[in-house]
Amino acid sequence: MGAGRQRTELLRGSLALATLLLLAGLAWRLNRPATVRAGSEAVVAADEHKAYNDRMSAKFNDRFGKDLHFLPSNATSTDGQFIDPKLFPTAQYCGHCHQESHKQWRESAHSNSNRVPYYLRNVELLNTEKGVEFSRHCEGCHDPVAVFAGVLTQGAPKKRPYDQDGVTCSVCHSIAKIDARGTGSYVMGTPAVLVDEAGQPITRQVSDAEILEHLDRHSAAVMKPFYKTSEYCSSCHKAALPHALNDYKWQRAMSPYDEWQNSSFAKQSPLPFYVKDSVSTCQTCHMQREGALNLPDPGMKKGELASHRWLGANTLIPKLYGFDEQAARVVKFLQNSVFNVDLFAIEHGDASLPSSPVVVNAPLGLVAFTVQPGERLTTDVIIQNKGAGHSHVPEQRDMYESWVDFTVKDATGKILHESGFLKPDGNLDESAHSFTNRLINVNGTLNDVHQVWDNRVVAYNNTIQSGRSQLVRYSFRMPQAATGQVTLTATVKYRRFNQHFVDFGMNKHYVQPVVDMVSESRTISVGENKPSAPMANENKEWMRWNNYGIALLDAQQYAASVGAFEHVAKLRPDYADAYTNMALVEIQWEQYDAAKPHLEKALSLVPDNARALYYRALVKRNAGDLDGAIDDLERVAKDFPRSRDAHRELGFSFYQQHKYADARAEYETVQGIDPDDLAAHYNLAILYRRLGMKDKAAIESAAFADQKDDPTASIYALQYLRKHTEIASESVVWHTHDLDGPMPGSTGTAAMPSSFSANQ
Repeated sequence: MGAGRQRTELLRGSLALATLLLLAGLAWRLNRPATVRAGSEAVVAADEHKAYNDRMSAKFNDRFGKDLHFLPSNATSTDGQFIDPKLFPTAQYCGHCHQESHKQWRESAHSNSNRVPYYLRNVELLNTEKGVEFSRHCEGCHDPVAVFAGVLTQGAPKKRPYDQDGVTCSVCHSIAKIDARGTGSYVMGTPAVLVDEAGQPITRQVSDAEILEHLDRHSAAVMKPFYKTSEYCSSCHKAALPHALNDYKWQRAMSPYDEWQNSSFAKQSPLPFYVKDSVSTCQTCHMQREGALNLPDPGMKKGELASHRWLGANTLIPKLYGFDEQAARVVKFLQNSVFNVDLFAIEHGDASLPSSPVVVNAPLGLVAFTVQPGERLTTDVIIQNKGAGHSHVPEQRDMYESWVDFTVKDATGKILHESGFLKPDGNLDESAHSFTNRLINVNGTLNDVHQVWDNRVVAYNNTIQSGRSQLVRYSFRMPQAATGQVTLTATVKYRRFNQHFVDFGMNKHYVQPVVDMVSESRTISVGENKPSAPMANENKEWMRWNNYGIALLDAQQYAASVGAFEHVAKLRPDYADAYTNMALVEIQWEQYDAAKPHLEKALSLVPDNARALYYRALVKRNAGDLDGAIDDLERVAKDFPRSRDAHRELGFSFYQQHKYADARAEYETVQGIDPDDLAAHYNLAILYRRLGMKDKAAIESAAFADQKDDPTASIYALQYLRKHTEIASESVVWHTHDLDGPMPGSTGTAAMPSSFSANQ
């Protein structure tokens, strides 16, 4: 190419670049913050908003009340009107700057909340049985844009582009207000990524230049202090089934937030069995900050980004969409010290035979014992929920599946017995100990594909609350050989759904990933079994006894529970909670006088121990010392101002003294923590009436009538359990899994042990 031609091409390129820069500058000036002013834009936006709302209202099914557009969800908008879905910036729009957040979000359960096949099939079942308007109950959390757009009504399009984004960036970052009722208990503000100089949202799509010039206004538009609180998450991660959905009555569906608020992780209650060093919110666990990111993101602080993967327990979404990194991280999250499994004890003897008293050797590994050839043994397995701030499994438990796989293997590794195996068709062994519940409908049959709108009663609930332990017992016969030995292994396993539901949801037989969350093994020999060195990650001896005592307490084995806590006190005489735990057992056993010395001992060790003060208040009140009870409870409430238990008991104590104004204040405080507290509804209905506040009394009375248990519903559970004997024992808090079949005369349940053989 000649020099003249080169100069010509260079000139053309320069002119083209100059033209592009001129156009870009013009576009930037047209869109620059000079136009971002209160006034004209706000008027235009208001007119467009009204026009959209009027258009959608004209053809909307307001089944649940005029202008109550969003029921049965508790979600609403700032003015109660519809929002044009075009106002919600897409995730792709946010992602061109927040690249790492977008990538993580795309692999999360939030992103896929309204496109996974099993969810869509379940909602379609609701739509078919009751009508699309009822799906607003679900979609207030799973597809908020559709709810606010007003398209969940007859005749509206069933496929919308925004459905694929589920809970998208602009949904979470446009919420203006929340409360702790759940079921979508949030107020959706006007979606915007920038506010004007008056603090009003700018509803048009703004340019990057505008955002960069006004980062403070961008932050004001998309961030609020409560976004970092657990209460923010509670608006969806807590739910109820209202009368509007089931045409029956209000029923609690899930309560992870309440479970967290009462747990040691929140540090808002004095009652947990263990104390954490610091507060952990939902975000602490599920939005951990991480560095060394692959993509740029201006949301990083000090080189770290709050994870937008929201790691939890959804192992199925990563498999469905090939999200390998999300899959690996979910498994790691589930295996990160959520549980402790302790093969704690061996029981000898048959509780059903008076001539064969039960003797317990515990803790295994620390105590010597002897086993006879062919002897029938029972192993006590303790499952401790130590790492989750809520129950396991949380949320909608009827179709989630987590269980204990317990095996007995001989010296060659051959499985002699197993409880908790998966059958060839993928279904779980019916007699397995699973951390689930059974939802029963009006026909006395199982709601097997999550038809929660048909619920009547929970037949039983085997979930483990945060910080608590559960006892699972297995009986088997040792080998007849004099030198025989067996290896016992207990493994907590998890998969997202039971086989029946996932086959329904996927509309085909579908094999899911199964995660071994934690496992422990011990070898038992015929003859003498000597103590051994502690295993890796084994709890200290006092804690093993403590967890055993907690499990026995929840199994209503009160005498044995006190005995276990006595071992804790011997091992740690300076541990105040050992004595408080003994008192708690006595109180639940209604042995109030027996609780007194234990509480006094605890308070002699730690005079201001709020947990001991709380239980001492119950003992004092039972004895008629209301002033003393109130004094203790006020000390507890001062240290734990968000303890619903302290305020509830204070309210009742004031009520007994006829101090109605004081009682009212305490129960209103309880409602500020949990708007659905049943005791608060009941007592406020009485208190308001006595204080002459008849309108408020009527509201609370109606809420109590709707939310209290239906006394006739238990018949449905009994009908179901009578027909399903293979799982009926799971409804008994103290039962044994008989791997050889039940012992002669045994009912499958067991009495408390008559003696312990322990390492002292």
